[in-house]
This record gives sequence, C-alpha cells and structure tokens, in this order.
Amino acid sequence: MTDPSRTRAPGRSPGDRYKWTALTNTTAAVFMSALDGSIVLIALPAIFRGVHLDPLAPGNIACLLWMIMGYRLVQAVLVVTVGRLGDMYGRVRIYNCGFAVFTFASVLLSFDPFDGGHGAMWLIAWRVVQAVGGSMLAANSAAILTDAFPAEQRGFALGVNQVAGLAGMFLGLVAGGLLSAWDWRAVFWVNVPVGVFFTLWAYRTLRETGKSGGGRIDWWGNITFAVGLSAVLIAVTFGLQPYGEHTMGWTNPLVDILIVGGLGLLAAFVVIENRVAAPMIQLGLFRLRAFTFGNLAGLGISIGRGGMQFVLVIWLQGIWLPLHGYDYGDTPLWAGIFLLPLTAGFLAAGPVSGYLSDRLGSRGLATGGALLFGAGFLGLMLLPIDFSYWIFAVLIAINGIASGMFASPNSSSIMGSVPAQLRGVASGMRSTFQNSGTAVSIGVFFSLMIAGLADALPHTLTTGLQEQGVPAHVATRIGSLPPVSSLFAAQLGVNPIQHLLQPGGTLTHLTVAQQQTLTGRDFFPSLISGPFHSGLVVVFAFGATLAFLAALASLLRGTSPTAETPGPRTAADDTHDAAADAGTETPPAGTTMRPDPATGRDPQEKH
Repeated sequence: MTDPSRTRAPGRSPGDRYKWTALTNTTAAVFMSALDGSIVLIALPAIFRGVHLDPLAPGNIACLLWMIMGYRLVQAVLVVTVGRLGDMYGRVRIYNCGFAVFTFASVLLSFDPFDGGHGAMWLIAWRVVQAVGGSMLAANSAAILTDAFPAEQRGFALGVNQVAGLAGMFLGLVAGGLLSAWDWRAVFWVNVPVGVFFTLWAYRTLRETGKSGGGRIDWWGNITFAVGLSAVLIAVTFGLQPYGEHTMGWTNPLVDILIVGGLGLLAAFVVIENRVAAPMIQLGLFRLRAFTFGNLAGLGISIGRGGMQFVLVIWLQGIWLPLHGYDYGDTPLWAGIFLLPLTAGFLAAGPVSGYLSDRLGSRGLATGGALLFGAGFLGLMLLPIDFSYWIFAVLIAINGIASGMFASPNSSSIMGSVPAQLRGVASGMRSTFQNSGTAVSIGVFFSLMIAGLADALPHTLTTGLQEQGVPAHVATRIGSLPPVSSLFAAQLGVNPIQHLLQPGGTLTHLTVAQQQTLTGRDFFPSLISGPFHSGLVVVFAFGATLAFLAALASLLRGTSPTAETPGPRTAADDTHDAAADAGTETPPAGTTMRPDPATGRDPQEKH
C-alpha cells in the first residue's frame, strides 16, 4: 500500500518545490538588502536629528557621504571574495551566514547609544558590518538560483530576483519617509523581524545543489583587490568634499595618492591572478564575450541608474516640492511617493523581460532596454525645472521599464555563459560591477552637478540675499560657501537660508516681510533653480551617453547563450571540452574558457 505522504502530483518533484523555495528566500534577501541601501538615503534628515548632528556643518559632510556610500562601497569590495568562498565552501552556507550577519547588524543599528559624532560613527561602523552580510547574500543568491533552475526557466527566476532588488531600492525611499516620520530607529527595526524569519527559514530549507570544492584562498589577490578598490572608492568620497578654497576635493593630494595607489594595486592584482594556482577570480571568464560585454553594459546602466536616483531625489526634495507648497520636513516622504512610477516600471517590465529572454534570447531585450533608458534621460534633460508632474511621471516610468527590460536578460546572459562550478565567483564579479557602478555614480553625478552649479550659484545667492536686505558681508559669506552644502541641504529637506542666518541674528534685523520671504518655501528653490537646471542638463546628457554606450556593449555580447545552454555540466565535461578545443591537456587556471571569436559563444556549451 502506498504511503499517502509520499505521493506527489503528476509532474511535481522535490526539485520543483525546492527551486521555488530558493527563489522565494533569495528574492526576500535581495529585496531586504536593496531596501536597506536606499531607506537611509531618504531618512537621513531624521537620522541626523536623532543623533543631534548638524548636517550642514563642514566636518559632518564626510559622515553624510559615508552613510550614503559606505554600504555600496563595502559590497563592491567584498562580493567577489565571498562569491569565491561560496564556490569553495558552499554557496548556501555563505548565504545563510550573510543573512545572520545582516540581521544582527540591523539590531545594533537600531540601538545607537551615542549622540553627535560618536553616534554617527556607530551607525557608519555597523552599516559596514551590515554590508558584509549583504555582500554574502548578493554574491551567492544568483548562483543559488542558477543551480536550482533549469536553463529554460533561469531568466525568469533571475528576473524576479533582480526586479525585487530594484523595487526594494526605490520602495526604500517611501519606507524611509514613512518610518522616519515615526522614529528614525524604525528605519533599522524594519529589517529585524523579516531578517530573523528568513534566516531561520534559509537554514531549514536551503541546500547545496551545485558543485563546491576545496581549494586555497588567494590571500594576495584578495588583499590587493580589496585595498586597491577601497582606495579608489574612498578617494571618490574625499573628492566630493571641499578642499581649501576649492569647491571639491579632487585637487587634494590625498585623493591623488589614493587613486594612483589604488590603481597600482589593482594592476598588481591582475598580475597576481594570472600567476597563482588558485586565483580569487577567473580572469579567463573575460574571454567569454557574453560575460565581458554583459558586465560592461551592466556597469554603464548601474552608474546611470544610481546617479539618476540621487539627482531625482535632490530635484524633488530641494526644488520642485517646496515650489509646490510642500513643507521641507515633508519632502522626503513625498519625494519617495512621487518616484513610485519608477518602481512600477521595474515591477512591470522585469519579470516579463526575464520570461521573454528564456524564449527569445537576451541580447535584443537588453539592448532595447539600454536604448530606451538613454531616451528617458534625454526626455528628462528637456524638462523645465518646474515641470508638469504627469510628464515627469511618464518619463521616469519609461526609465523604470527600460531598466527592467535590461536587468533580467543581462543577468541571465552573464550567468548562463559561465560553467556551473564558477557561478559563485561569476555572480560576485557581476555584483562588483553593479555595486561599483552605484557607488561611483554618486561621485560622478555629484561632481557634474557641482560643476554646473559652481559658476552661477555664488553670484546668484549673494545677489538674491542682498535684494532681501541681508548685509553684503553676510550675503557674500553665504554665497562663497561650497555648492556641496546647498546640494546636501536640498537632499536633506533643509532650508539652508534660515539655517545660516539664524545663528548670527541677521534675521532679527530684517523686516517681517523679508524674514517671511527668506524662510519661506519658495525663496531658496527659486533662487538656485537656474544654476541647478544647468547642472541637470549636464548630468542627464552624461546619463544618456552612458546608456547608449551600454547598448553598444550589449549588442557586442554576441548571441546569448542563455536560451541555448541546457543546464549545469560537470567539471570533467568542462575540462574535457576546453582541452579538446585547445588541443592540449587541462588548461592552466583562469584560461579554461576559450570562446569562439566569431560568435562569442563558449565551446563548453551544448548546441
């Protein structure tokens, strides 16, 4: 007699159930990690008030930058390393550890016991730890899915996973506004119950389905890569801060030292990886055209997407919302709400494009998405500073759809082009490109915005203040402040004019009408709207250029292997095919993949 508990519905198997379990858990992890990356961006005003830190004090600009960029910087540095650890010791094992670390750090972030600078340092330090956990999740989630799903469903699964991350990035803006209005600590509390539940569920249900093996850790490769990339990204944070009489810090000798030293270490890293027996990354993966050009395209889109998010938040919070009657204290919440069409575009296009890429291939969809993304930037560039919201909503929805069209097929193409035993490190390398792009995007777009503001803003501020009765020496002092202060004030929903005039008692010597004008909603955004629009034109033109270059890289990837690769192969099969192609014995480490130069397709694939 058959045990009813062992009967299964026709066509169902434990593997069928497991792949959906893996998709649900990894999607929750990616969503939570991405949500936490952006939730702080919108909640910064409440966080600064909660720890009693003046956001406009010159010394605190560094704290603000590290709260924004530190999380992505750490992820960019670590994902390749933890991806390699996943290949060596088990992707699920590293992934589960990441969930626990992420949740533990969230608990400690919500119990910051300090005020002022010490409170800010506590938050920055535990955000770094949280990013370590997030790196373990990001580097291994795509590899777990690629192991669990057959090739014909892989694009859909990766699409759902990545769209969850992109949706979390933008829903974090709304969540940050809502939660910070109640209590700034709630921004970190929100991770705790979700993290505890999914950590326990991951430990109970996920299992290793791909091949993992031993090996040695490439210590010198890890050290040169981590220190080199960290130096370059840290240089970006110093470059955004004023230095001496300069509006930015790119002339700071420390920035030059960090950039030159960092690039030198990265060059040494490449040499080391070509010589060691067990390299940290497989440089041979870059022989695969789909892998190389897919990652280059992803880097361009990541820079554009991260910079666009940052600039749109400043535009809404600092200019458009105050001009339309919204109080400065409410602008973070409403900025998140008004950006919802961007999220809706992601949610609509991502899973559909993943589904279609399994049937039609990845190259056409990804290339079309990049082209549409560039067109969206051109549309934003043509908008006036005080735009009609419905036109704005359509344009950002187009950008969301474009990004969703690109993300899922591009990820599927990259992950489907590599052998099964290298998917962990390949996923980490893909995440490194994406996180580096997001971290660098703030520096690039911010620098371009400052360049657009620097010429006109000082004169505009000085003249506007004097017209309202502010003494010339005070107006000149405020006008000579670095433009970075004005931009951060806009992002934080702070009226910098009131903030700067109150301490010296200047406001008390002005008429009531002048006081109301200077401290009202309209004065500051109206005053800087002209210089600000000049900066917007520059950054959106740059974003469009990046998107079109990404489209070119996507086109050059060759025919996508994703729809053609039937599934994971054994290491013996991979070695045999590579050796047969080369006419030799087993190729040296890092050179096992030799794609056909005509098609960009790996000879290890079955056709």
